[in-house]
Amino acid sequence: MQHTLLLIKPNACKLNLIGRIIDMVERNSFVVKDIKMFWMSDTTAYKFYEIHKEKPFFHNLLDFMTSGNTVAVILEKENAVDDLRLLVGNTDPSQANPGTIRYLYGESTTINAVHASDSADNALREIEIIFNTNKEN
Repeated sequence: MQHTLLLIKPNACKLNLIGRIIDMVERNSFVVKDIKMFWMSDTTAYKFYEIHKEKPFFHNLLDFMTSGNTVAVILEKENAVDDLRLLVGNTDPSQANPGTIRYLYGESTTINAVHASDSADNALREIEIIFNTNKEN
């Protein structure tokens, strides 16, 4: 079994979409292994998204991710990373396939409802950042 990380972003939390998104994930045979709601700190947001620090959208992304509650979910399934990426859809909701999470609930490329790890290695890294033991979030 493989683990991956799903973040339900502040816009989806504010719109009370947490249950709908988790229901979609569970209906697609993912098993929730851990879950938490938290307000992402500036430090955690920077560490989590530092791979994008040279991109023009970086600071807007940090501002958005620290603007409200986020729900982090560790999911388990065979081929979890790729299957979740298919379920969440294209980063740009206008380009996402109908029925995907971002198609249904995303507003823009940044405000796109959810984050899903893009590789098994990044899933491990991201899970460690969010579900760390020092509780810096």
